[in-house]
Amino acid sequence: MAENDESTRLVAIACDHGGFALKEALKAALPGVNWLDLGTDSAESVDYPDFADKLADAIGDGKAARGILICGSGIGISIAANRHAHIRCALVHDVTGARLCRQHNNANVLAMGGRLIGEAVAKECVEAFLSTAFDGGRHQKRIDKLGSR
Repeated sequence: MAENDESTRLVAIACDHGGFALKEALKAALPGVNWLDLGTDSAESVDYPDFADKLADAIGDGKAARGILICGSGIGISIAANRHAHIRCALVHDVTGARLCRQHNNANVLAMGGRLIGEAVAKECVEAFLSTAFDGGRHQKRIDKLGSR
């Protein structure tokens, strides 16, 4: 994929009702990110697997290269995302986890809990996730094994 492809600049973001406030806060706090907002669009109760699926489809279709998912705890939405073979979703709670999930695991989706993480920490996590490259090397053989099951 060329560096100037739209999918390298677009970051898909989706959430359920428990992540709605944090999703909106992140979009406002990071105006330089070109967001592909896949919903939800309110704090009204919805089902997180539907939004994990939308984000996985957007990445699978090449509409975005990376994604951010948010539910109340981050647990359910990360489980739902990881059911897709092309997704490597990491649930993080701090900037170190966000950096390492890229460096060592080549994660293409970051998940967070809207009820568990503060806006400032979440913003730092997204910035680290988007700015950190995969180290490759010894980590690549492990990533390759993930695709063989």
